[in-house]
Amino acid sequence: MAEWNIDPDHSVAAFAIRHMMVCDVHGQFNRITGKVRFDPADIPNTSINFEIDAAGIFTGIRKRDDHLRSNEFFHVEKYPKITFQSTRSEILAFNSCKMTGDLTIHGTTKPITAEVEFFGSVKSPFDETSMGFTAKTVINREDFGVAWNTPLENGGLMVGKDVRLFIDLEADLIA
Repeated sequence: MAEWNIDPDHSVAAFAIRHMMVCDVHGQFNRITGKVRFDPADIPNTSINFEIDAAGIFTGIRKRDDHLRSNEFFHVEKYPKITFQSTRSEILAFNSCKMTGDLTIHGTTKPITAEVEFFGSVKSPFDETSMGFTAKTVINREDFGVAWNTPLENGGLMVGKDVRLFIDLEADLIA
């Protein structure tokens, strides 16, 4: 089974979450490292593990980013990493699979399932062989102990519970 290093310069974990129940706020984590074991002929034995630097969160608003790094959300001083380790993969179509694994956020580990598409392989002008992987899923942030909120006068909440995750990984073949 081929092994691939996740390229942190070309990978991102993005998210969207409802703000004040009226619109979505988007953000991302840009510092992802890890490994992929992948062979398109052997999807059940595919595995992905990665680590995200939680302090690298970016929403474009410094005050919000600082709040998200605080102990009311990610508490990055105590929990500096978000991790994922796959446990099972099953093929869905020609270039997609369903992947289950353990996601750890804020010191809490829960199983999740994501739909994953894969693209490549392609040889770069720098003589590297690369693959692309795109995953999407929805998690409840409160399941991971990220529960800060403020009630609104209309009965809603400042921050939604459901977080839509989109992970784009570019990985280079380990020679």
